[in-house]
Amino acid sequence: MIPDLGKYAVTVLSAYGVSLLLLAVICGASIWRARRVKAALRVVEERIKNGR
Repeated sequence: MIPDLGKYAVTVLSAYGVSLLLLAVICGASIWRARRVKAALRVVEERIKNGR
């Protein structure tokens, strides 16, 4: 069921590839930032818990 893209095959498949790559980068950056924020929050909560 793969459509015949003809002379546009390289362009269309490249666009799909770049889009998937960008989605992976955005997901990775989001996960990386979430872990950093979670670690920073843990430090602040410990400081509050210890009365500093």
